[in-house]
Amino acid sequence: MAEEDFKSDELDSIFNVIGLKPSDPLNSFGEIWYQVFLWALFSSMFVHIIATLIAFCRLRKHKLGRWIPLVIFLVGVISPLTLGVVNSAAIAGFYRASDVEMAPFYALLWGLGQTIIGIIFSFTRVLATL
Repeated sequence: MAEEDFKSDELDSIFNVIGLKPSDPLNSFGEIWYQVFLWALFSSMFVHIIATLIAFCRLRKHKLGRWIPLVIFLVGVISPLTLGVVNSAAIAGFYRASDVEMAPFYALLWGLGQTIIGIIFSFTRVLATL
């Protein structure tokens, strides 16, 4: 019974983050880190799912290119699970060290910002290799 309660609480928490439901400011390291991380994860997955669908439509008949959409999707998941965790922890640490509370909307902006900066770096690095 306790395990079901935990899963329900965790699911409610994710829906609260997506809906920007917490009306009180985020003031602990864990709250800030969790919300910034989830926004970075969801926004990165959204962008990479769109890129995966485009790549699948364009490369499905290619002998080796048909596997590129899988790589694109994996990058969209692995990147926020590695660098996103570290960046979110740095942001949360800065807010805690400054003793500043974060509004849930700012967590959304920080998460989206991580994804946008990742996109910018991706495009600039590809163009540099041409």
